[in-house]
Amino acid sequence: MSPDDSAKLENLKSAVATLNQISDNEKSGFLNLVTRYLSGEAQHVEWSKIQTPTDDVVVPYDNLAPLSEDPAETKKLLDKLVVLKLNGGLGTTMGCTGPKSVIEVRNGLTFLDLIVKQIEALNTKYGCTVPLLLMNSFNTHDDTSKIVEKYSNSNIEIHTFNQSQYPRLVIEDFAPLPCKGNAGKDGWNPPGHGDVFPSLMNSGKLDALLAKGKEYVFVANSDNLGAVVDLKILNHLVQNNNEYCMEVTPKTLADVKGGTLISYDGKVQLLEIAQVPDQHVNEFKSIEKFKIFNTNNLWVNLKAVKRLVEADALKMEIIPNPKEVDGIKVLQLETAAGAAIRFFDRAIGANVPRSRFLPVKASSDLLLVQSDLYTLTDDGYVIRNPARANPSNPSIELGPEFKKVASFLSRFKSIPSIIELDSLKVTGDVYFGAGITLKGNVTINAKSGEKLEIPDGAVIANKDVNGPADI
Repeated sequence: MSPDDSAKLENLKSAVATLNQISDNEKSGFLNLVTRYLSGEAQHVEWSKIQTPTDDVVVPYDNLAPLSEDPAETKKLLDKLVVLKLNGGLGTTMGCTGPKSVIEVRNGLTFLDLIVKQIEALNTKYGCTVPLLLMNSFNTHDDTSKIVEKYSNSNIEIHTFNQSQYPRLVIEDFAPLPCKGNAGKDGWNPPGHGDVFPSLMNSGKLDALLAKGKEYVFVANSDNLGAVVDLKILNHLVQNNNEYCMEVTPKTLADVKGGTLISYDGKVQLLEIAQVPDQHVNEFKSIEKFKIFNTNNLWVNLKAVKRLVEADALKMEIIPNPKEVDGIKVLQLETAAGAAIRFFDRAIGANVPRSRFLPVKASSDLLLVQSDLYTLTDDGYVIRNPARANPSNPSIELGPEFKKVASFLSRFKSIPSIIELDSLKVTGDVYFGAGITLKGNVTINAKSGEKLEIPDGAVIANKDVNGPADI
């Protein structure tokens, strides 16, 4: 570290000591991260050493260990499991206030409602006690605490805990933003989901779960509707003593930026686009060489988490995320949970069906999951309609008028039938009537300043619609 950086760090340590909004654990975790960042501990990948993982390392789903048919064995397996959903994100990009997990997905049910229904059904069916943990951020904690009260009569234990709260760094002088008078929420950031491991430990939840005989945690984003408990994966990990498993799935052109698993120096590790040297970016994005990407569905052994956190061994790659707050350029340092794979023993990937990756990041995804392309089971599972012949989903692009959930809903009397749709692009002030069917490749473009209404019952197949005359 340069003398200049050492001085920055000393000043930062003094400043952080005065931040009484956060715990000592958070202070030391933050200073650790900054020290690693300043030491230039960026991990450079030697491109020539990258190898494609074998089927032993990234196991095809069909090669996973066979499951016992005995319900008593299934109960035993499930009693080892904890489900943890990453619940730190807000619904702001979709125009909603509060945690993203309370956006209604289908039939008036939110992400959280569906998650609870799924685990309730498992606990009822097998007589097991799978608890649900929600890792909140300081942005979502208060709201989530109120929301989970509505599940108090369910047969499922719900625990919430907070991920760390770190100060944003002012780039100019490397001071914590809250020390500059910005003490509100904007002065802080949650340091990415790599923080799940230390936070699980620091909250006391990890020891409590181990004391109850829990062995594995299934970690997933709360907005991934495909991330449901999979007995086959859990069984395989228990049988083979794998401490960590990342679910990956075959890449399509929509996923070219997603992280991938590689074999490197005899270990399996995550390769993210940010680590790729510029001259190799196109190769990284190609579907030929890197065929899989990380779904962020992770299965991790709890004892291994305790061992590694206690030894301070989880030194995941640091993701510097520059932002601007009230005109001040700041830096937030984050880590990703997937990058921890290389620190665990007998870590593997599981190459799973695409159905286990169904994230809702935008209103175009809501259109997919609210349409007849999917059905909702009584147990809270969102299942793809077998009537669709094409294995991939249609590509859907909706203009900014549809971005917010409320605007999106106001523009559809009912969600169109899209079983036979390949692509849809909508621009301008467009409204959809009821009972519409879209097929093939459809573009709908309302001319500037004009409102375009698609009438009830319209069937539009392989058409460019620029006005009522085209329907």
